[in-house]
Amino acid sequence: MSGLRHPVRALSLAIVLSVWVSASALAAGKPAPRPAPAQAASEQFVDGIAAIVDKEVITLAQVDAKAVQVRRQMEQQRIPVPEASVLRRQVLQQMINATLQDHEAKRVGIRVSDAQVDRAVQTIAQRNRITVDQLRREIANSGMSWDDYRADLRAQIQDDILRQRFVEDRITISDSDVDAFLAMNAGQPMVAPRAAAPTSEPAPAPTGPELVELAQILIEVPDYAADSVVQEKRKQAEAILRKLKSGADFAGVAAASSNGPQALQGGNMGIRPLHDWPDLFSQAIANTPAGGISGVVQSGRGFHILKVLRRGYAQRPAPQSAQAAPARSAQAPAPETDATRAPSPSGPMMVTQTHARHILIKTSKVVDDAKARAILEGLRTRIEHGESFAELAKRYSEDASAPQGGDLGWLNPGETVPAFEQAMNALQDGQVSEPVKSPFGWHLIQVEGRQTKNMEQEFRRMQARRELMQRRIGPAYEDWLDQLRAQAYIDNRLEKVAGGER
Repeated sequence: MSGLRHPVRALSLAIVLSVWVSASALAAGKPAPRPAPAQAASEQFVDGIAAIVDKEVITLAQVDAKAVQVRRQMEQQRIPVPEASVLRRQVLQQMINATLQDHEAKRVGIRVSDAQVDRAVQTIAQRNRITVDQLRREIANSGMSWDDYRADLRAQIQDDILRQRFVEDRITISDSDVDAFLAMNAGQPMVAPRAAAPTSEPAPAPTGPELVELAQILIEVPDYAADSVVQEKRKQAEAILRKLKSGADFAGVAAASSNGPQALQGGNMGIRPLHDWPDLFSQAIANTPAGGISGVVQSGRGFHILKVLRRGYAQRPAPQSAQAAPARSAQAPAPETDATRAPSPSGPMMVTQTHARHILIKTSKVVDDAKARAILEGLRTRIEHGESFAELAKRYSEDASAPQGGDLGWLNPGETVPAFEQAMNALQDGQVSEPVKSPFGWHLIQVEGRQTKNMEQEFRRMQARRELMQRRIGPAYEDWLDQLRAQAYIDNRLEKVAGGER
């Protein structure tokens, strides 16, 4: 079905909720209403315009204000900061991407309320075991204003909703994909890589596939570029590779030269099993040790240089002595990720399932929240007067389940987005909800029944599906951004100036 089943939260908000200490790292590339620093005067255009995205202007003042935040973030992460003009161009590219996402959110009627931001703030504070007031002080100490922090949270929540609606819904994970994943990891818990065990104890046995953390420098080649342009880009990549082999810092060169979306994070693309990286990448670094750098790798996007940041295997947890426990309990809690969650349990797992139907009305420029809610209130009245929920779902629902009368089958806890699940759980059998808002639009929900079932095997399959989704969402999100860029009018004036200088 479209959009409703939700095995994994999108990554952007998960990052926001776990890494609040580096406040500037939460910057989503949004234009910030701050005055431009003095350095802008040295490269000021007559009209002060850095770029035009469709009909929206991004000014040099906005770029410089965001560059201040990004510079602070990079310094906190100890990533070498490129020279001011290069940092400007990289920051502007992030802001262009953010503006495109803003336009798409407006097109489909996505708006993030103050209440949603308040809930995110509360969640961040709770996960870090501090009060909201303490969180505000930490943000102020980092040099970021509370208003800017909330604006960045709002942007992250909006991007999270966009990912859910337009990216996750396009990723297909078949039963055969899950079967293959489970076969490859048969009998092994899904655990993260751990530090080596103390020398007094035997090292834990490696389990599962090899894990590799990669960073990249991407020299992008425009679509349909002439051979001369391709060769020029290749020479640029080869020059960068020589520079790296002479000892240049990879993260710093990535921040200064990469066209990849992770440039200002030192090119870090994250960690995943070796076989889940694109074949070109996995082949290029097959024999590259941790800390090593690949040659120049050509793909459909351009030329890549890869650095292996870490590689190794997940390990079974080593036996833990009683003496070690107090030291661990005194440490700050690590952010929870799919890799660090507890392994799948063994033995029966009795779960209450809910059989539900729904009618979905999506929001857009034409159908805003008020109109979508009004449509569903009208349908609810008709249902109360005896009309069939299933027949109305077939006629009015905009979900893929409409031909089945909105039937979602038997749903497990955690299988739908939180707003939907909370409303569904509050219903008695046969009852119809009030209109419910989710990232996908507005819903009417009807509960047809509940049952208790042993979900041991289904839970393992759900874990596998979640893991596969997490691995695929990054590339799918980048493809979606590429589509937005291809459909938009973008006049990047800083890039034109840089091209003229070269």
